[in-house]
Amino acid sequence: MKDIIIFDGAFGTYYAGLYGSEEYPEAANIRHPERVRAIHREYIASGANAIKTNTFAANPVTMSDPEWLGETLKSGYHIAMSAASESADVFADIGPIASEHAAVDYLTVAKIFLNAGADHFLFETLSEVDPLEPTVRYIREKIPNATIITSFAVTQDGYTRSGEYYQSLFRKADSMGADYVGLNCICGPAHMLHLMEKADTDRYAVIAMPNAGYPSVVNGRTIYVDNPAYFSDKLYDIYCCGVRAIGGCCGTTPRHIKETVDRIRSNDRSIEKAARPAVERTVAQTALSPKSNRPVIAVEIGAPVDTDTGFVVEAAHIAKRAGADFVTIPDSPLAKTRANSMMIAAKIQREAEISVIPHVCCRDRNQIAIKGDLIAGSIEGIRHILAITGDPISQTDRDFAKNVFGFNSYQLIRFIRELNAEAFADVPYYICAALNTSSVNFAAELNRAKEKIRNGANCFFTQPLFSEQNIENYRLAKKTLDCPVMAGIMPLAGYRNALFLNNEVPGIEIPEQVITQLENKTGEAAKQICLQYSRMIIDRIAENCDGYYIMTPLKKIDFSEELIRYIRAH
Repeated sequence: MKDIIIFDGAFGTYYAGLYGSEEYPEAANIRHPERVRAIHREYIASGANAIKTNTFAANPVTMSDPEWLGETLKSGYHIAMSAASESADVFADIGPIASEHAAVDYLTVAKIFLNAGADHFLFETLSEVDPLEPTVRYIREKIPNATIITSFAVTQDGYTRSGEYYQSLFRKADSMGADYVGLNCICGPAHMLHLMEKADTDRYAVIAMPNAGYPSVVNGRTIYVDNPAYFSDKLYDIYCCGVRAIGGCCGTTPRHIKETVDRIRSNDRSIEKAARPAVERTVAQTALSPKSNRPVIAVEIGAPVDTDTGFVVEAAHIAKRAGADFVTIPDSPLAKTRANSMMIAAKIQREAEISVIPHVCCRDRNQIAIKGDLIAGSIEGIRHILAITGDPISQTDRDFAKNVFGFNSYQLIRFIRELNAEAFADVPYYICAALNTSSVNFAAELNRAKEKIRNGANCFFTQPLFSEQNIENYRLAKKTLDCPVMAGIMPLAGYRNALFLNNEVPGIEIPEQVITQLENKTGEAAKQICLQYSRMIIDRIAENCDGYYIMTPLKKIDFSEELIRYIRAH
């Protein structure tokens, strides 16, 4: 058998199967150390030459008492060392930490392990790698020859819950200084095999620790199928992919590991892999550019609230004839249901023959639904996306509708960028993002925008510019951000519309003098006041403006049409 690390299986689910799930398995390090030691020894007897400490969920978030945390971690390490003796390596097991201060928390846990004598570290079930960098650097400073493994939890198609693709994470972790990179948890063995077949096991030392399968819940208990024979067959196939370390995650037992070891020993052979040239995906990006050397104009047209698409298609024709480059479709703004933005955008692009930018928000969809929409949009020839978090559902509506927010806007942008490098490599999306020029702390908003750029944003669409401060903030954004910034222009629809926007839509500030001018004005008189104010905003920002994002008010496409013609005439 070639030199390979064989890890144990799941500690937590195996412990729960033996002793019930009344308490976290980590508590047994102090309350029942003999149980912990016995399980470690079972795994070693099954053929494992590396074991994980019983500390997966022990961190400052789950254990706020520093003394209790320290005792749990140190006890877990010393029990594993006494069980392993010289027959197996002991890895300090550190699971994911869901905290705004994750970078600090990882370092806190690692320092406790280092003080206990650890020099092998396994960071597992991760969804991102950036918070680990200070900890990896610190371990390297203290023990240059320490062994560090980073292992990620991904869905069947290779994406973490934060939207990062596993091969991208392998590259990041490797450049950060990890000795091994790999996958564990979430995936069953067949799906992990599929992912490992695409992994570059020549470039990286790869670890694979799949679940036994996919769980079911019986009488309130999470149950995994007892399948050591099937599991060992699949893990052997994973071994043949050239991985350097294998093991099991949730649902796996000492029998799973024993049958895997037996399978490898009885079928061991020199695996000759076909040489694969390293391929770095280059995303051929579609730019947000006009047909000639002039500012880009995108016109927002709301999707219908019913099945009548007559207005949106006709409005798109009008916008195109006036000189617009794009039509953009919001995604159920203010959390009020409208037709799917991607489908309406596809219809407009087909029938009006104008490029489209549907908004995609993560308020209503999980990762599965978002990816499905993006695949459908790509099939329909959509090449631009405005990725946003989305307006939250109002408190009064939450009895019948719930926010999803599986992503935030940063993660959504990063998810689309990762898809661009893989699923959409030949026809990538150009990713637009939102910029709030009404933010009270605009310096912080610019920092958020820079983070969006780092995650993959190619351009920004601002909220409507109404006030003098909005204009100054737009100019500052133009100087600060190294990408196009589209200026949001929303012509008011009249006096009542101005009052509504000023009082009920967060982030919009309409000057009092404009509202006063509109009072008691109707028809053409009101329209001209509204348009004149929008023209003034356009004139103030026209110099070096990348483009305009005109938001059609209350189906008044004639307002947008006049502003398009005004921009094109100047």
